[in-house]
Amino acid sequence: MMNNLTPLEPKADKATVRRHNLSLVLRAVHDAGEATRAGVATHVGLTRAAVSSLVEQLLEYGVVSEWGKTSSGQAGRPGTVLKVSRSGPAGLGVEINIDYIAVCVVDLAGTDRVRLVEHVDNRGVEPSEVLARAARLAARAIGSAADQELEAAGVHVALPGLVTGGTVRQAPNLGWRRVAVEGLFAQALLALRPDHRPLPVSSDNEANAAALAELWFGAGTEGVRSFLYLTGEIGVGGALVLGGELLRGAHGFAGEIGHTVVDPEGPRCRCGAHGCLEQYAGQAALLTAAGIDADAGARGVAELERRARQGDPSALSAVERAGRQLGVVLSGAVNLFDPEAVMLGGVYRELMDWLAPAVDRELARRVVSGLWSEDGKRLRAASPLGDAARGAAGAIVREVLADPTAYAERDAG
Repeated sequence: MMNNLTPLEPKADKATVRRHNLSLVLRAVHDAGEATRAGVATHVGLTRAAVSSLVEQLLEYGVVSEWGKTSSGQAGRPGTVLKVSRSGPAGLGVEINIDYIAVCVVDLAGTDRVRLVEHVDNRGVEPSEVLARAARLAARAIGSAADQELEAAGVHVALPGLVTGGTVRQAPNLGWRRVAVEGLFAQALLALRPDHRPLPVSSDNEANAAALAELWFGAGTEGVRSFLYLTGEIGVGGALVLGGELLRGAHGFAGEIGHTVVDPEGPRCRCGAHGCLEQYAGQAALLTAAGIDADAGARGVAELERRARQGDPSALSAVERAGRQLGVVLSGAVNLFDPEAVMLGGVYRELMDWLAPAVDRELARRVVSGLWSEDGKRLRAASPLGDAARGAAGAIVREVLADPTAYAERDAG
């Protein structure tokens, strides 16, 4: 007798069915941009009476709004236009990176409503102090959102490292090991807002969050459901989206492409290995190869771009070398997973004009199917808005869309 069958779910009661249908209707309005009750009923396969009842509850929750009348072209009275609310619940995303902290508030429609960035070197700083910095910036964003009648439904924190169960297992470039990020951040934020209810806090790897931002919001991924996302910062991060779903791996650590070994005899990486891609194509490696101070950060990248634009040989050589190594590593990933496209974000997006030719050459040489050359432009620049803070905020928005009742219950508690 087989003993490895998936356990049966308990039978859904009326409350569970209604909860599911509330999400179904909300997501239908969200995906359409605007819709009528009749249009939603047709789309989701529920009766108009059922949809009208669900819409009334969503209006009460403050997650949809009515925007006047529209005519469908059919007989009968014009329908009331429904849209997701521009006020009420919103997602709050926090990105903690090596040399900056970014915060973004996104409303249910996916529109950026608040964006704050603080350029600060977080290396060698106690994790509790870095998280306190991030909490202070998040508190400012919450205040700015409140001025626009938005309320954060939760906080999602994106970090450059191995993140699981609310803890950073390892973030080599920050020097963090086994840091309880969610608990420390929640405490720091609550200390700044003692008269408010604690916000739910979740966390993830920053490349994962950036890839999801590209999937949900990026102009470059329209129609693309499988892609490899690579982000170049001081570290090199990666994430893989297959069929519209993020590939996380058995432990949630998939995508650490920056620590793929290019040369086992190469320079020692902060992760402890030798010759990682990061040592050849990371921001510090790029700047050093071009004769620019590796610690110059965003100013250094802007200088590298300026020199490349002017045809400076050192700058062009540095970018071409990094492109070759990126192409070698990416070709392995493309051969393994066969994505529709490769998206380059972070500093790679800024250097795309000079980086792409070398990357493309290596991919064309090494992708065994030969389709890289035949399928047109598969190497693409990530959207300027496709960053980790926005993706982190989007994760909270998706939670509200998936279960508006849970948000309403927290809000009423």
